[in-house]
Amino acid sequence: MRQAIIAAIFAVAVPFAAQASHHMKGETKPDIVDTAVQADDFNTLVAAVKAAGLVDTLKGDGPYTVFAPTDAAFAALPEGTLDSLLKPENKAKLTAILTYHVVPGKVMAGDLAGKTLDVATVQGGKVDVDGTDGVTVDGARVVMADIETSNGVIHVIDRVILPE
Repeated sequence: MRQAIIAAIFAVAVPFAAQASHHMKGETKPDIVDTAVQADDFNTLVAAVKAAGLVDTLKGDGPYTVFAPTDAAFAALPEGTLDSLLKPENKAKLTAILTYHVVPGKVMAGDLAGKTLDVATVQGGKVDVDGTDGVTVDGARVVMADIETSNGVIHVIDRVILPE
């Protein structure tokens, strides 16, 4: 189990490390969507963002803080859940779930250290953020924090969080 977690973190970290080295050469950072596409561990999230029609929003000025579930996090949903959410007739529900993962403004992990907060999401609900032992969001653990983009920041989480 521990090796799987380390492998998953490494799989996410390597593309971001490569991306970060490009930025040191003076190139501008990609936006949230392009960063997710380049990372290759957010294929499901990117497909869901496209299905919900949120690409232009997440390519907008922001800034946004996105709690991004990995492909493995989406795969852990009950069987059939994702297929159902991606159907056109469930676009509103999918949009609500995805915007529940987005907070207005740019919030770095260090801003959360030692704090417990209820934070308003773009969806309209509030997520419980606990920064007292690492960072968790509605119980999902942040496994990689502070991936800066041109219009905000991404924090990778280990499961999909759902609004009430």
